[in-house]
Amino acid sequence: MRMLFAIAAGGATGALMRHFISGWVMHRVGTGFPFGTFTVNILGSLMMGFLVTAFALKFQTTQELRGFLTVGMLGSLTTFSTYSLETALLIERGNISGAALYALGSLMVGVTALFTGMWLGRVVVA
Repeated sequence: MRMLFAIAAGGATGALMRHFISGWVMHRVGTGFPFGTFTVNILGSLMMGFLVTAFALKFQTTQELRGFLTVGMLGSLTTFSTYSLETALLIERGNISGAALYALGSLMVGVTALFTGMWLGRVVVA
């Protein structure tokens, strides 16, 4: 039961982070391209890479803390369903090149950010 509460609390935290970070980015750069979702997905990938590496190499934590941070917070911060919807909306608006750039860019930069987070985890933690 403690794990469920930890994940739920992390989910609430991540959802609020997503709302505020995405909104801040969209306010700064505009709404013509989904930079807010792009930003939280890349940030979440970077954080996930760092955390899983830090947990594996150095930090012994409870399963509840891991669940809070990874499944809850980062699972709620990153938004694959919103990413899919925004890609579809770009396509429906006739912005095929924007949709392709968004879809492929999110994937490539997200995976690169995950590896960068893993590298940072090794450098900082090890």
